[in-house]
Amino acid sequence: MIFAIRVASIVVILLFLRTNFYFNYMKFLISISIIFSLFFSCSYAQKEGNKRLQGSWLGKIKSNAIELRVVFNFKQSGDSLKATLDSPDQGAKDIPVNKGWIDGDSVFITASLLNGKYKGLMQVGDSTIEGLWTQGSYSSSLSLHLLSGTLVIRRPQEPHEPFPYKSEDIVFSNKTARIELAGTLTIPEGKGPFAAVVLVTESGPQNRNEELLGHKPFLVLSDFLTRNGIAVLRYDDRGTNKSKGNFARSTTFDFADDAEAAFNYLLTRNEINHDKIGIAGHSEGGMIAPVIAARNKKVRFIILLAGPGLTGREILLHQTALISKAYGMSDGKIDSANAINNKIYEVLEKEPDSLIASRKIKQIISEEYEGYSKEEKQHETIEAEQTIRQVNTRWFRTFLRFDPAIYLSKVQCPVLALNGANDLQVPPDEDLNAILDIMEKTGNKFYQINKLPELNHLFQHSKTGLPAEYNQIEETFAPEAMQVIIDWLKRITE
Repeated sequence: MIFAIRVASIVVILLFLRTNFYFNYMKFLISISIIFSLFFSCSYAQKEGNKRLQGSWLGKIKSNAIELRVVFNFKQSGDSLKATLDSPDQGAKDIPVNKGWIDGDSVFITASLLNGKYKGLMQVGDSTIEGLWTQGSYSSSLSLHLLSGTLVIRRPQEPHEPFPYKSEDIVFSNKTARIELAGTLTIPEGKGPFAAVVLVTESGPQNRNEELLGHKPFLVLSDFLTRNGIAVLRYDDRGTNKSKGNFARSTTFDFADDAEAAFNYLLTRNEINHDKIGIAGHSEGGMIAPVIAARNKKVRFIILLAGPGLTGREILLHQTALISKAYGMSDGKIDSANAINNKIYEVLEKEPDSLIASRKIKQIISEEYEGYSKEEKQHETIEAEQTIRQVNTRWFRTFLRFDPAIYLSKVQCPVLALNGANDLQVPPDEDLNAILDIMEKTGNKFYQINKLPELNHLFQHSKTGLPAEYNQIEETFAPEAMQVIIDWLKRITE
């Protein structure tokens, strides 16, 4: 699964969050409500020296699970130097940097709003700076390279208007939660009514395009399907973009109610064939689709895009092992990490009181640091708090207990399950085999299961499948995966 924390206020850009207990790809939605630039005065000598900093400097900040590009922009303005920071992979621009200067060959940058500092050394030729980026308790080496022009992130599959189909922004209601959700309905050209599909996003606060790291997977997929005769409804998650509601307090089952409300909205549209509407979910969306199909027999089909066949706890343990192994961790250390994970998960599953659970998790983490150095123990409190913030929530507790077999075993409509062979977040062999086993046991004859070579969790062609590759890959959604989807849809909706 991909997990996300929504960070909202002025500007927040935390490039990764790590614990020693499980690897978790963290994506941070940056909400910039106020954009401003700060200027600082400098002497004549500083002004001359600062000329060496003018321009845009590109670097990559690495974490265990992801690598994000950052660009520092410096522009001389009279006696002052204007400085801003961009995070192109997160779609953030003009984040204010309140100080940046050069003293001899030493370069200093401070970004107080981010709690970030950079100290580097200008290299011969003035085109490279080698240094250290510090943000809170996290620090990482950071090389900056002077750009000759504007950084361009290529996403060649992303469609642009005018579209050869109707695209309509719509609003529909989840009457149970009493909230309105906003989305986009795309309808093919020609005479309807058309078969249709609701796209349900992965975990974390997603907009209707499931936008992350410069990619818009649902925009690409919806465009492809609509050009091929299938109407598509994609929508912003509750509390995200233009949709109402509270995301942070919601669970998978709340999101399932939202997706079913989208499905019911399509039943009100004359352009849609009401007997040929289904649900396609990615990652957590692949948990949600069976939940709805199990209780709503009007659902004509479901598509599981990296959807789970294992329980939430099993997925997390496999995810830890796969990603850790890809990073070169030994089997012994992986087993030790998952032993700690299991202790934490056990607390969360059995202890309903959040305060008591927090104390127990802190104790587990504290015991892990027995025998460690003083410096390592200093990280204990920070990492314990980070771990608790991530896992001691309604959503995470629900995810841990979630068993897709309960719902898949009740699904009677056709099922398409796809996963990439390089998926390190939802283990393809274990999950697809589990889904196959459920289909065979329940006697559902209308299923198709595909493991697609070289594709990662986002259905991109990849080398390792590590989340660190996601934003570096130009491809947003592998064409062969989309072709499998449309071929299957045309067969079952004829």
